[in-house]
Amino acid sequence: MMNFNEIGNVLNSAYPYANRTQKTTASGTSFTESLQKAAETSEVRVEEYTEYLKSKYGNVMVQSVGRDQNSIDTIGAGTAGTGNIVIAPNILEEMANNSEKAAYYEEKIQYFLDSIPRYQAELSAMGHEIHSCGIVIHPDGTVTHYISGDLKPEVRAKIEAKIKAEQEEKAKRKKQYQELSLEAAEKRRLLMEQYNQKQMMAEALQK
Repeated sequence: MMNFNEIGNVLNSAYPYANRTQKTTASGTSFTESLQKAAETSEVRVEEYTEYLKSKYGNVMVQSVGRDQNSIDTIGAGTAGTGNIVIAPNILEEMANNSEKAAYYEEKIQYFLDSIPRYQAELSAMGHEIHSCGIVIHPDGTVTHYISGDLKPEVRAKIEAKIKAEQEEKAKRKKQYQELSLEAAEKRRLLMEQYNQKQMMAEALQK
């Protein structure tokens, strides 16, 4: 049979927050209120850190983006320009509350921004231009660079002109072939008429 001290120990171990709540209430603030204030403080910290990132990097979006190709294509089609930064909400919260995490991901962001001129040069050499590019920090902490673009207008015009010239040349050759075919058919018709006339004359002489 348990004595009163043993019962008290059991209750304390089973309800570890009971005493803590009572003590904080005695000081004027309940445990629940403390948690709520902590959450509010964290939200303010995240908002302030987001504003800091926007002032430092420009276009910063807080959004969870999957690592699959369809998700990357969607974010690429939904953005424009070259300085897009997309951060998952949970990662942004970690960055706001952990200076090491912040330094780690800010280094990733800066590396992407420093790489943009190289991306532009490489695509330009292939006759393309960038319409949109950015960095995505996914909810699992991985990082993806995305680029979407198209042919340069002058390159596209040159290709279209080449295609048009080839089509015109093909149409010209086809027309020439048709004309030659008609000439050949006319020659065959004349030869056949001449042959028939000779046959008829030969038959008439024999009679």
